[in-house]
Amino acid sequence: MQGGAQEVSIQKGGCVTQGIILHELNHAIGFAHEHCRNDRDNYVEIMYRYISPGDVINFDKMETNNIGLMYDYLSIMHYAPWMFSNTTGKNTIVPTPNPNVPIGMGSLLTNLDIAKINKLYGCDFCSSVSITPSGTITSPNYQNAQCVWLIQTPSGQVSMKFNAFAIQSSSDCTSNYIRIYDGPSRSSTVLLDKECGMNIPPPVISSTNQMLVEFISDNSQTGSGFTASYNTVPCGGTFYTLLRKITSPGYPNSYPPNMNCGYTITAPPNMKISLTVTNFFLEVSSTCSYDRLEVYDGDSVNAPLLDKWCGIKYFLTTSSTGPLMFLRFYSDNSVQETGFLATYQFSLLP
Repeated sequence: MQGGAQEVSIQKGGCVTQGIILHELNHAIGFAHEHCRNDRDNYVEIMYRYISPGDVINFDKMETNNIGLMYDYLSIMHYAPWMFSNTTGKNTIVPTPNPNVPIGMGSLLTNLDIAKINKLYGCDFCSSVSITPSGTITSPNYQNAQCVWLIQTPSGQVSMKFNAFAIQSSSDCTSNYIRIYDGPSRSSTVLLDKECGMNIPPPVISSTNQMLVEFISDNSQTGSGFTASYNTVPCGGTFYTLLRKITSPGYPNSYPPNMNCGYTITAPPNMKISLTVTNFFLEVSSTCSYDRLEVYDGDSVNAPLLDKWCGIKYFLTTSSTGPLMFLRFYSDNSVQETGFLATYQFSLLP
């Protein structure tokens, strides 16, 4: 952050775009370039050999106050990787250690941009609506927070993965927690209920293109919070609570071709999962090499295979040996049928 007078340059050719205006307004309220942070060498490498001497000033590292929030590769204040390059095809900014991480300002403030503004100015506000196909949300690192993030992707379903998680533990996670809903409001079905502590929760997938994330902290919050990324997927789901159904995409209508869907069922500790498939009609194959439903005794296709089904079946059942079960539905590009309908129950391990 920088104090004092700030120069804003938008009365120039090609500068009157939403992204540049937001970028310059962020300068006006005290924000420096993200790639000039004092800790930037932990996240990017500046390729000075592709920068002309007169342009090096745009990459000078500064003594910044980062207000306890992490580096944001997609910040509105971050240069694109090719900015000020004097060599065609060569980037001036390369992410480290993974050079494939996307960087550079877009046309909107990121959730981290918003969190930094709110924290710098003491705004007790940490809610936002995200309408992009993918993005990142980060909890504010302050006490007595009551935050909600509504994610509405243009299509498909929302898949969310936690990258960092440190929320102060409390009895039954009553004081500090994150909760995720399968829809746009707190009245929607709960996907993930009151998680806290240091263990990263498993990924979650909504059943539609909407997901609501809620974060609550009290006046003793000491954890650093969480960072999660989301993207759009065509199918799949995560299941933690009972009384929910698992279906193929489009059920009871024909499922689409070329589907590869994953469904994760997670039971409480010391419990197992019993799966019952009541309706089942997939493409017929003697070896189930075309359309099929696979059931694994764990959280991925790397776990032991319990069953593999295709064709027309009646009242299929199988059980896990522990609290995790993964279903993989696959369809090829030829025949599409009505798919499947399944339910599940939890029971104590022997």
